[in-house]
Amino acid sequence: MELRERPAANSLLEAAALLGIAPAGIVKTLVVKRSDDTYLFALIPGDRAISWPKLRAVVGVNKLQLPDPQRALAATGYERGTIVPIGSSTEWPVFADERIAGHRIAMGAGAHGYSLFVEADDLIAAYGATVADISQPID
Repeated sequence: MELRERPAANSLLEAAALLGIAPAGIVKTLVVKRSDDTYLFALIPGDRAISWPKLRAVVGVNKLQLPDPQRALAATGYERGTIVPIGSSTEWPVFADERIAGHRIAMGAGAHGYSLFVEADDLIAAYGATVADISQPID
């Protein structure tokens, strides 16, 4: 694991350029709310978007949504754009897109201006993450 400071970025593309990696190398950690007010983490490559139908099928529910930024902060202790399952105030199930497996990835580090580099396979193993096809190309 490597924590790297970087200048503030206004977008994922800008963050990738600052880190000298492809956008797919940055993995977005999304907090997803179930209808029963429980949460899960979805790890999505930076060059892709979450696929709601695929994620619902893997989770086995009919409804999922992204909470508003305030609810995500209250639920995780992290601001949007810095969310990471590591050190979250609550441990939730982790669902990782299959495209991150086998790669060294960059992700949020809990604070703006930092990126955490980890081996995706180590992260998946540590959290017992479900690995599946849960993303789609960005429109």
